Amino acid sequence: MSAILQQHLPTIPWLVPALARLPGVLPLSMADWLVVDEAFDGQMALRDQLLAERPDAVYAMTPGADAAAEELLALILDHLGPGYQRQGDQVIRPDGVAVALDGAPPLITAARLVQEDLCIHQPGPNGEHVLTAAVLCFPASWRLDEKIGRPLSAIHAPVAAYDAQMAARVQRLFDAIRPERPLWRQNALIYADPALHQPRREATPRRDAPGTGRYLRSEKQCFVRLENTDAVVFSIHTYLVPLTALPAQARAGLAQIHSVL
Repeated sequence: MSAILQQHLPTIPWLVPALARLPGVLPLSMADWLVVDEAFDGQMALRDQLLAERPDAVYAMTPGADAAAEELLALILDHLGPGYQRQGDQVIRPDGVAVALDGAPPLITAARLVQEDLCIHQPGPNGEHVLTAAVLCFPASWRLDEKIGRPLSAIHAPVAAYDAQMAARVQRLFDAIRPERPLWRQNALIYADPALHQPRREATPRRDAPGTGRYLRSEKQCFVRLENTDAVVFSIHTYLVPLTALPAQARAGLAQIHSVL
């Protein structure tokens, strides 16, 4: 399959001071939560293929997460944009594909409606949020089977910047999220390979040689509290843009933080 690319990046996170410093969160309007962009058709076709052919690699659910998944599906149905059509017990996506609203687990149905990967986090025994369910079709160098059922600190253990202080800040962020006050952030990663589905085990280092990156992979990550189950939804909208498509100012700023240009 050829690369599924966007041709522009709506937000340049490293040029927005509030996004550039960790954890770099801003208030989110729910009207801006779910994004349909020019890569919708390609991303959704790949998502459907992965869910059909490799469900064990991209979908996971732990006991006790079912109610949160059902609430998330209902919330997504309430926030679908004008490109969708509700027809009885199915939804017609902007690409014309019909998605049945029954017959599949609610989280899979939700994931087949939107471009975003969907991760559900719920408080664990010690209060730290745990990844209890997810559809992760477009991982940026991590594997769902290694992260499911683990708390935030363990999930981010391989990230050098995620020390004890950062872990405490992120947990406070999760605790503070309110249903009426969702948040979002956006990262910036350089990749040589434009594949969207890039799982990688924690013990396996990335092998991109310095200077070989040709693509910017940027994730719009949203944090939405579900009102009834109190779970936090971590949604990930993946942008994959050729570095050559970035404006000159953005490329110059990126060169200061990545030795790839």
